[in-house]
Amino acid sequence: MTLLVTDPKVRLHERHLSMLASHDVRAVWVDGTDHDALLAYAGSADAVMVMSERIDEPLLERLVRCRVVTRLGIGTDTVDVPAATKRGVWVTNVPDGNFREVAVHAIMLILALTRGLPEAQRSLIRTGWTDGIAFGDLRRPEMQTLGLLGMGRIGRRVAEIASVIGFRVAVCDPRVSDADAKSVGARALDFDSLIASSDVLSLHVPLMDTTRRIIGRDVLERMPRRSFLINVSRGGLVDEEALVNAIRLGHLAGAGLDAYETEPLPSTSPLRELRQVMLTPHTAAHSREAGDEIFDKAIADICRVLTGMAPHYTVNDPASPRMTP
Repeated sequence: MTLLVTDPKVRLHERHLSMLASHDVRAVWVDGTDHDALLAYAGSADAVMVMSERIDEPLLERLVRCRVVTRLGIGTDTVDVPAATKRGVWVTNVPDGNFREVAVHAIMLILALTRGLPEAQRSLIRTGWTDGIAFGDLRRPEMQTLGLLGMGRIGRRVAEIASVIGFRVAVCDPRVSDADAKSVGARALDFDSLIASSDVLSLHVPLMDTTRRIIGRDVLERMPRRSFLINVSRGGLVDEEALVNAIRLGHLAGAGLDAYETEPLPSTSPLRELRQVMLTPHTAAHSREAGDEIFDKAIADICRVLTGMAPHYTVNDPASPRMTP
């Protein structure tokens, strides 16, 4: 059997290759950004492992042997899950492999922006000291509300850490009760109340049709003046043009971003020019431990499916899972 790996940069550890070999599975790498290349290998793939490559319905139609599409990470917005389900193909992910790393990255951006680190560093490099920066504008965490849009594994971890630091934490998530929010030192609010009260707004929701550009011009205008936006989730959640305008007009004090509408971030993106924005290249999920855990769990689920068992980390539930011819 064949595992098609759609990102040539992905390197499997020897133990993962051994796990696959023990089930008579070999790994083949192809550049998933080249759709024709994917189509050329599609007919022989029993399983597909993806990073951020697009697995759409036309491709799934050509994946006639495929029994499982596994996402190396949490989000599955690049996979047509309904089309896979209809064709009896399992879709799996690893939802708990890197939530600690992403939460810490969010906290890093929150602290860096609210403590004025970007401007402080520029000032020190320019003059050797403060260069007249108005550090009196900085505020204690206890005087700031950190709003979390979404409280899954990552949002919950952010809430726990931020509460210990001293932030007043609020959360908007229809799945979270008042009691559940209180258990991590937060209070539950509706969407409008969260937007209106957050000195820092951090996004922790998946990218779906209902959340695409959920942070648009109208929402940004309703955020408190001189507030911050943090996004370590998916770039499509934010209208980047509206965000740039809100910062340029001085309504928002800045933003910390790890995900973008177009990745890699284009050289023409105005986000690159804004001094009030901290940018990282979609690296929030990275650590040695997270990588090991994600690959271990992803390979284990692929082996389970290819030996006739249901995976542990299911995104869908195909009524009649496909069996390899």
